[in-house]
Amino acid sequence: MSLVRSIATVSGFTLISRLLGFARDIMIAAMLGAGGMADAFFVAFKFPNLFRRLFGEGAFNAAFVPMLAGDIEKRGIDVAREFAARAMSMLVLITGFLVAIIEITMPWAMHVFAPGFAEDPEKFSLAVELSRITFPYLAFISAVALMSGVLNTLHRYAAAAGAPIILNICLIGALLGLTPMTETPAHALSWGVAIAGVAQFICLVIACKRAGFAIKWQLPKIDDRVKLLGKRMIPGMIGAGVYQLNLLIDTMLASLVSDGAVSWLYYADRVHQLPLGVIGIAIGTALLPTLSRQLQGSDPKIAMYSQNRGIEIALLLTLPSAVALGVMGIPIINVLFERGAFGTSETLMTGMALTIFAFGLPASVLVKVLAPGFFAREDTKTPIRIGITAMVINIVLIVALMPAFGHLGIAAATSTSVWINALSLGWILHKRGDLVFDDRLKRRVPRILLSSVLMGVALWFAITWLWQNDALSITRIITMAGLVCGGLLVYAITAQLCGATSFSELKTTLKRGKTV
Repeated sequence: MSLVRSIATVSGFTLISRLLGFARDIMIAAMLGAGGMADAFFVAFKFPNLFRRLFGEGAFNAAFVPMLAGDIEKRGIDVAREFAARAMSMLVLITGFLVAIIEITMPWAMHVFAPGFAEDPEKFSLAVELSRITFPYLAFISAVALMSGVLNTLHRYAAAAGAPIILNICLIGALLGLTPMTETPAHALSWGVAIAGVAQFICLVIACKRAGFAIKWQLPKIDDRVKLLGKRMIPGMIGAGVYQLNLLIDTMLASLVSDGAVSWLYYADRVHQLPLGVIGIAIGTALLPTLSRQLQGSDPKIAMYSQNRGIEIALLLTLPSAVALGVMGIPIINVLFERGAFGTSETLMTGMALTIFAFGLPASVLVKVLAPGFFAREDTKTPIRIGITAMVINIVLIVALMPAFGHLGIAAATSTSVWINALSLGWILHKRGDLVFDDRLKRRVPRILLSSVLMGVALWFAITWLWQNDALSITRIITMAGLVCGGLLVYAITAQLCGATSFSELKTTLKRGKTV
């Protein structure tokens, strides 16, 4: 399967998931608002997801997928299946133990994760209670991450990419169906998270079985391959999860800013996550197994070509997204969330944070695209050095900016640190000779930037003329739809005229499955 078609598959399912996620967040904003209850749930939701992204998806897949790809290419499917089974047993054992420890020590863990909550005993107690409900999600979703890695390595992307859809369906269902039976809507949502973990696990077990790669449970056994996997996971926990660690730091310090700051950053990040998920995570998901298997072959030039095309596709889609979010931050939040308990002041605070997050969006996507260049070569140590530097800079900038700018200083620090991370990854790959920009990439990137800027100018004038924050809801929705469609049209035309892309070339690629 071509890289472009693989990315398109992951992006399509991710887009569905993100749209359902927006529907979920719109309902949450209307029912919980952006106060203490919302802050408590978002912390409870982020807690297991942080460990999932660091321990499950990030560190584990960064080490696991290249090793599994090597087994499939060189040792055969039976050896690969046995390795996956042993890895699964160890992963379940470790995550199960972690869940048990955190459940017992949750009040102390909450002092670390959200220290500002301690000043409000009611909010602190609620956050602890909700986190105890959601945290078992970690064990199930970590197993889902392993099975997703297996399916991606087999170039079966649909089931793994569709798994997050189940989470959003469960949360929407819980909000609608469980709220009357629970103490608060936040309790209903927390139970929805726990149910979603079990549902995703069952679906991925079935998908692996249908792919002819059923992973049979066995008692944990540590052999040389499992030891090597664990060794490579340790640096990967930081190298692949720098962005998530930055979000943890943001949450910890945001809890010290003011009531609602955690929620403002959460809602802004949710909008920011749409292009990051649909573009960055999709490309990274497809690129890691592709590079891993290509590098096991005889011609490394193919892997270099894939890396260049990954960067090109990322910038082609991300730069206009970043410009659009930067220009339309407040109107977007106004349309999506301003209703019920979410008022004008929440829209302003969240919209300004989104504008700042937009500045770091291209870098966040490039991190997802460049990191597989290390992981596919079985190097998980270098990203940890880059990650530590980026995290230290992030903390220093937050401490420097937060007193004067509050939650906006946190957003600015995050965006700056992720740019440092992305540029450092690219520079080191280039210095090693593992990333050489080809003529096509050099020619197209400036034209992509020009097309994005022209689109941004057009959107700016359109908002000035057409947008009214206090218009009827249906009027604002129609206006926003017109702005989005108009912006896409302007970008598509300018990109084609400037030579930033070729739609005929893309159409041929998708139709014929050409390796791009």
